[in-house]
Amino acid sequence: MAESSSDTKGPNGEGRSAAPEQHISLRHLYVKDLSFEAPLMPEILDEKGPEPEIRLNLRTTHRGLPEGMTEVVLHVEVRAVVSERTFFLLELAQAGRFQITGFSEEDTNAIIGIDCPGMLFPYAREAVSSLIQRGGFPAVLLYPVDFAFLYRAKRAARAKTTSGEA
Repeated sequence: MAESSSDTKGPNGEGRSAAPEQHISLRHLYVKDLSFEAPLMPEILDEKGPEPEIRLNLRTTHRGLPEGMTEVVLHVEVRAVVSERTFFLLELAQAGRFQITGFSEEDTNAIIGIDCPGMLFPYAREAVSSLIQRGGFPAVLLYPVDFAFLYRAKRAARAKTTSGEA
């Protein structure tokens, strides 16, 4: 993912400064917070009825860290509900510490909103599936997420509110 320019000569051979090296790397991957609740266990194991509705909520947060690092956190909430009764609730904050260098502010914001959550998602997806199974329920496999679409939609909504539109 690193790009750099080693050409320091212009088209006529005159010297010019090299473009800054662009680099994105996931330096550390970790679970920042994790919670699993199954408040109706074990009684629901004997219940017959409709399959639970799976409700998924995703969001990201980020903050700057020393030495040019950025922490990005992918917050995942998965709730299984039947008739407004919660069968299980899983909350996961899958986090990473990223080094992002050589990009404009606009490009860095896009990387934080698209690429970083995209790198964290496979780890969150595996953790969600595994933990739900360990809780005694059939695995829930999260579908791939288009973080670029979500980022653009969030930016459009933010632009609409700042421009005064309702």
